[in-house]
Amino acid sequence: MRSLFSAALLAALALFLSCAPKTGTSTASTPTQPSPPTEWNDMGKPLVGEDEEEEPEEYTFMEGADVYPDDEYHSDTLPPYNPSHTREHDLIHTKIEISFDWPKKRANGKATLTMRPWFYATDKVTLDAKNFDIHSVSFDGRAEQLKYDYNNEQITIHLGKTFTRNDEFKVTIAYTAKPDERESFGGSAAITSDKGLYFINADGADKDKPMQIWTQGETESNSFWFPTVDKPNERCTQEMYITVEDKFRTLSNGLLVSSKKNPDGTRTDYWKMDKPHAPYLFMMAIGEFAVVKDKWRNIPLEYYVEPKYEQHARDIFPYTPEMLEFFSTKLNYTYPWQKYSQVVVRDYVSGAMENTTAVIFGEFMQKTKRELMDQHLTNEKVVAHEMFHHWFGDLVTTESWANLTLNEGFANYSEYLWLEHKYGRDEADYHEMQEQQGYIFSAAGGGHPLIHFGYENREDMFDAHSYNKGGAALHMLRHQVGDDAFFTALNFYLKKHEYRSVEAHELRLAFEEVTGHDLNWFFNQWFFSAGHPVLDITYGWDETTKKASVTIAQNQGGDNVPHIFDLPLAVDIYDASGKARREHIRVTKRSQTFYFDAPTKPALINTDAKKTLLCVKDDQHTPEEFAFMYRNAPLLRDRYEAIEYLRNKKTDLAKQVMKEALLDKFHAIRQMALNRVDERDLAPPADPGAGQRAEKTILETVAKMAENDPEHEVRAAAIKMLGETGDKAYIPIIQKGLANDQPYSVVGASLDALSKLDPKAAVAASKSLEGDESGALSGILAELYAQNPDRANLPFFEKKIGTADYMAAFSFFNNYQKFLLGLGDMGVLDAGVEKIKAVSLNPNTSEFRRFSATKAIFDLRSGLKEKGDAARVETLGKLIKEIKEKETDATLKLYYDMFDTP
Repeated sequence: MRSLFSAALLAALALFLSCAPKTGTSTASTPTQPSPPTEWNDMGKPLVGEDEEEEPEEYTFMEGADVYPDDEYHSDTLPPYNPSHTREHDLIHTKIEISFDWPKKRANGKATLTMRPWFYATDKVTLDAKNFDIHSVSFDGRAEQLKYDYNNEQITIHLGKTFTRNDEFKVTIAYTAKPDERESFGGSAAITSDKGLYFINADGADKDKPMQIWTQGETESNSFWFPTVDKPNERCTQEMYITVEDKFRTLSNGLLVSSKKNPDGTRTDYWKMDKPHAPYLFMMAIGEFAVVKDKWRNIPLEYYVEPKYEQHARDIFPYTPEMLEFFSTKLNYTYPWQKYSQVVVRDYVSGAMENTTAVIFGEFMQKTKRELMDQHLTNEKVVAHEMFHHWFGDLVTTESWANLTLNEGFANYSEYLWLEHKYGRDEADYHEMQEQQGYIFSAAGGGHPLIHFGYENREDMFDAHSYNKGGAALHMLRHQVGDDAFFTALNFYLKKHEYRSVEAHELRLAFEEVTGHDLNWFFNQWFFSAGHPVLDITYGWDETTKKASVTIAQNQGGDNVPHIFDLPLAVDIYDASGKARREHIRVTKRSQTFYFDAPTKPALINTDAKKTLLCVKDDQHTPEEFAFMYRNAPLLRDRYEAIEYLRNKKTDLAKQVMKEALLDKFHAIRQMALNRVDERDLAPPADPGAGQRAEKTILETVAKMAENDPEHEVRAAAIKMLGETGDKAYIPIIQKGLANDQPYSVVGASLDALSKLDPKAAVAASKSLEGDESGALSGILAELYAQNPDRANLPFFEKKIGTADYMAAFSFFNNYQKFLLGLGDMGVLDAGVEKIKAVSLNPNTSEFRRFSATKAIFDLRSGLKEKGDAARVETLGKLIKEIKEKETDATLKLYYDMFDTP
């Protein structure tokens, strides 16, 4: 499961209302003071920064680490504990026959479950079956009905005789699932709804949206559409008979065995999964998809997309065959399932889901090849994440949600492995640095153990601990034991536990079996404790003793956080020539000093030279040492830490390093350096001959980056910078960025820069871009037209108002209202208000659109108030009241109440 947009709406609304500029969160690898908790979506990463329950000391398993609990208060009750599900029965096989009532959003099903008692003899069986109409319950093939009790959550079937663990039985349940007919719905930031079964545009009324049905089972929501033992430590084989109108394609787990047309115009597809997997991984997707077929070795691959994206399917799911080969080879364990299918659906409730052999993705993935020029890493990471789950999550499955990181930590780390393989360590380290930063910010208000039995709600486990910290722990473990041992241990773990559920101790034991080392100390502090090290690192050199020193003080605190972390670290000691020797230390005290032979004062002592430690640190180097680090240390994170420190300094040394960083081999460093270019450096040289000097000016470097930088984001930033110079000589470079083969980020930056140097030329150029159907340029065009209001551009707004959605809706509606005010034509303004009003009052459009439209009406009212148009101010005030009264979404009503009520 990868949650890409878990907090997008709430975060965006808060940002928009606060009028704060939209800036990226700092990705410094070693923050000295983490900012307050923040909602993250990080391409939809799990929500972080929520208040979290204190983790009870009793469940931290702190062997070998020191914890200082609060002695002032002792509860007289046991702390919360969420155990693994008790196995009363073994679910062996599930057969489901299902059809759909689209108008009622219901499913009519018959489920036949093959089971046996787990150990103890019993005469009854209890299944999860939520909000069903139960029509009949019987043994398979028999007419007589079995007695049962049903409380709308679980059905307990009385079997009429006692069965032992050697006795199999089959029960058949006929039922109707009603996922939309509940008094209340659950969900979380990561998975926003728990309906299990979803009908999209069921009545076909929205001509811009396809009719679809799809499912989302994690955590325990598949029991809203079929009866089962809906727990992660259960697993079974599966058959699905899906009956649909013949125009629809279906997708489910396993292989499509047959497809039979029925006399009534429907078709029944028979899907079979002959390898056991957990019930939460069962899936269906139904819609008018285009299916692009591919192959890896002898495994069929399928890419399901909407028909207009058919030619882009291989780009939407990039490098799928190569990833399967890479992961199979890296793990020395060939992809274990019968096929690999991927499908994009509308209105998905999360980012993506690793349903076995049939992964579902949200529509954020579905882009044209040109759009994906700016987004390819997003799609690659999400595809890698869900694919890796087919080993870690589907083949070997967490036995409880408390152990979720055994699924999600591995999937998170797969992104690092893929980036390292495809693009090199710099790209992978940059990604890992951002992941670690996401966790650190989330834990600023208090964290919990990675293995967290004390959660309040199982959905809370889908956070930056299970994902980000879990991936970081694996990265540290890899560097602790070495690559060969790491991947050998993973192979051992997979083979020993294939098609089974596991807990964290089994991962530890696998590594101990392979390496021969006791790793309790590592797992105790990183998996079973909360927090991370907070380090203060200082350096010294004694000329008399010819000794260099490193002092490391641990300052972390908090509930269930180790007072002392056991930290094996590499330390690189550099001489003035840039030559380094490596020393190894082990921090085992709250404050500890290490001494090294050093005949001359080291130019740099680089602690944690591998740059793998998950921590917050104050690394007290001098500016000269950071400059030396940038120029001599080998890793991206060395250079990043140096630039992070120097970029706000005004010294000549800092400026020189920033100038060098403009030419860094890694794009993020170049971007950081660009962002710190002084405005005075953008002015053309006063001396006409200055351009002939051997050392090129910063402006010349920026111009070359604008024209030739291989990274789109860097090139776009450089182009925008040229627009700030006021020098029309750069227009030819800028205009190159408007070509049809350029990524949208570059086109948008070029149009923005051109609008500053030659507004008329920018407006003229925009006309050729209005026909682009992707919507990627709508924001920049709307901003341009708002800044240069002309009635000739009104059709653009009238056309795009029907499609502007998600984050793009905020800027579109904001610029539309600015355009209407700037135009000064009250007839056009009144007509525009009616169009915006229709969006605000439409309950079938997205929350993004409704909020953005309502905010635009509020801003129009404020603008008209400044102009003294009392009549229209009163009219819009009444309209705002009407919108607030008719809105049914609680979150939107909350934000609407923050508006200045007339």
